[in-house]
Amino acid sequence: MNNIRYVYFLGIGGIGMSALARWFLVNGYEVAGYDRTATALTNALQQEGMAIHFEEDVEQIPAHFRENRDETLVIYTPAVPKTHQEYIYLTEHGFTLQKRSQVLGLLAGRMTTVAIAGTHGKTTTSSMVAHILKDSGVNCAAFLGGITQNYGTNFLLNEPTDDLSKVICVVEADEFDRSFLTLFPQVAIVTSTDADHLDIYGDHNAVLDSFSAFVSQIKPDGTLFMKRGLALADRTPATVYEYALDEGSFYSKNLRIENACFVFDIVYPQGVIENIALQMPGFHNVENAVAAAAAALQVGVAPEQIRQALGNYKGVKRRFEYILKSKNVIFIDDYAHHPAEVFAFLSSLKALYPERKVTAIFQPHLFSRTRDFADAFAKSLSLADRVILLDIYPARELPIEGVSADLIFKSILSENKVQCTKADLPDLLRKEPPELVATIGAGDIDQMIPVLRNLFETNQ
Repeated sequence: MNNIRYVYFLGIGGIGMSALARWFLVNGYEVAGYDRTATALTNALQQEGMAIHFEEDVEQIPAHFRENRDETLVIYTPAVPKTHQEYIYLTEHGFTLQKRSQVLGLLAGRMTTVAIAGTHGKTTTSSMVAHILKDSGVNCAAFLGGITQNYGTNFLLNEPTDDLSKVICVVEADEFDRSFLTLFPQVAIVTSTDADHLDIYGDHNAVLDSFSAFVSQIKPDGTLFMKRGLALADRTPATVYEYALDEGSFYSKNLRIENACFVFDIVYPQGVIENIALQMPGFHNVENAVAAAAAALQVGVAPEQIRQALGNYKGVKRRFEYILKSKNVIFIDDYAHHPAEVFAFLSSLKALYPERKVTAIFQPHLFSRTRDFADAFAKSLSLADRVILLDIYPARELPIEGVSADLIFKSILSENKVQCTKADLPDLLRKEPPELVATIGAGDIDQMIPVLRNLFETNQ
């Protein structure tokens, strides 16, 4: 990449793509890009100095990018179809095109990589690791899959240095499209290997094979921290430790809820970190904190620094994010889009607020995921006292015959359940105001947050 001056992104508004775009911009490259729709994230990128357009139009690629092919790197996401006009133009005119995962692998390979993988839990865990390092004064960079509340970004830039190998690079290692196979980490965490992305993988065994390939790429003198019970220990040359909520080489004990915080100790082979007060609730987030602490200890962070950092960790946007907390209503938003995530989220919510009835507003994400996990989604959602089910958010997919939110709805056991559109949601909630409400899903349900917050504040 020595001769590259310009970097063009196809799909710049994706959470992972935008982090990479920010890295190139901060490091002196000129950055431009295309995305399908404008969002708060693309608005922020534009304000930072990136030229972004939202029409599929070759003429809107900056002229000096098009005229200097040998000095322009094109980075694309697999979500961009091969029929995209700009993709076709850039391919046919001999531009260098690389997937985001390939470029991220090249950058991370120049540093000491801590990679966090898993079908769920990786965004929170990777942001925890990054925050612990940053808060403890470690020179680190981070490429994350969510906007951290502590820093307001999905990207942390390292301090300048002549020896990048001394920089810790925290990477959220994405299994989608097998992207994480471009990484060769020194330290890795695997939080889960549940069936997911079956539209890509086909079946669960293919998912497991992909994770096996990932852990086989950990450096031979490296370390794997693996959720207890995963069948990966014999697939890696690295030293393996297991962790879990209450068992393994690393685990929590004395777990209790105090003032809506989860307070606990972390036990590790050499000792105990006592009285960690995690502001981000959830039993699953305690477990994520255990894994993050294990990785931080491995790269030399002191136990007291870990306790302090986890105590002031504020979480990730759309991960157990409090939108409104008042006497009459508590409103929380979460990105959960897999049955195990929905179950973990709702279980923690009910443990935090046992005296309140939970209204869960769920937007299924992808036709294929709905088809593959309809019964499991229904079982998880049945934890709620009231379920409001929205239509499927298709994302990158075309409709699948016979697949709709009905597949989930018919098996939900909650007595109070209803299907509705986003447009009808405010009226429905106005007629029957909730006392504890959660918006859940990975689609565009977050666009309803300002509307619902205003509704609840007006009704105080």
